[in-house]
Amino acid sequence: METLVKLSLSELEDFVESLGEKRFRAKQLFSWIYSKSADCFDKMTDIKKDFRDKLSLHSVILDTKIKKKQVSSDGTIKYLIEFADGNCAETVLMRFDNRANLSACVSSQVGCFMGCDFCATAKRGFVRNLEPYEIISQILTIQQDTGLKVTNVVFMGQGEPLNNYENVFSAIKSINENLNIGIRRITISTCGIADKIKKMCESDFIPTLAISLHCADSNVRKQIMPVENKYSLGELKKALIYYTEKTGKRVTLEYILIGGLTDTKEMAQKLCEYIYDLKCNINLIPYNPIGVDKYKKPNKKDIMIFKYLLESQGKKVTVRLERGADIDAACGQLAGKV
Repeated sequence: METLVKLSLSELEDFVESLGEKRFRAKQLFSWIYSKSADCFDKMTDIKKDFRDKLSLHSVILDTKIKKKQVSSDGTIKYLIEFADGNCAETVLMRFDNRANLSACVSSQVGCFMGCDFCATAKRGFVRNLEPYEIISQILTIQQDTGLKVTNVVFMGQGEPLNNYENVFSAIKSINENLNIGIRRITISTCGIADKIKKMCESDFIPTLAISLHCADSNVRKQIMPVENKYSLGELKKALIYYTEKTGKRVTLEYILIGGLTDTKEMAQKLCEYIYDLKCNINLIPYNPIGVDKYKKPNKKDIMIFKYLLESQGKKVTVRLERGADIDAACGQLAGKV
């Protein structure tokens, strides 16, 4: 059985021809898969029935399935997606009141080997990279299930996107060209793989960049993020400056506020010193529990003080609106649990 979402348009034309049909039929199929998010061949009403029957015998649109679906009280939907080999990863649809945007938070790997101490995905360990079509399938699954059009894609699910560089950027090209999602609406979140950040600046499709910084003190960052041992804060900053100069875009710095550890005035001052000459916005993320008691959530007063100190440096600072925490879909909570 051929999985159609794996195929480029030219490969789909070859497949259609192998079934004894004219090559132009591939464009019809392509439109139904990507523009209309058809979940079965019977819905492809402008394709003749005998051809639909052939397609059903020899192919499937996706080879993934929804293993589990959870809906949060705030409207966030979390999907546990099962791939053809039985491995699973999570993807999340985030909806915000009074906004037309629908954001798909997609995974780039099954598990992750970066080892961030506050992240549930890291506790699972690394299993494998996801193929480009498996990344695309997450978005199509959301659209098929909800009937809604995803407008924004964030690589903030399971895995480190830049450790699956070729597959992720192949997926980004398809998301842009086939799903018609603008490159400015595609965001890669990385914990700071400096050499790959520089490499992406040479790509034809340069997405928005978000950095999981989480601490501007090297010693503390090493405790919670082992990546600091290989790519130091200094090396990372050079890569970020290169990105901003090359693209003209701002970087978003994601910073987790862990009560009593990264949310102090001292840590705010170190972050101010780190970002003073960097073209960036800061997104503060109150720590989300992952079932262990090692870390704690910050209190609201400390969050506001931290935010005020950063804003005094003239930076735009937001506090991330918590979405889906009641279904373990918030930042750092994706673990692929069944």
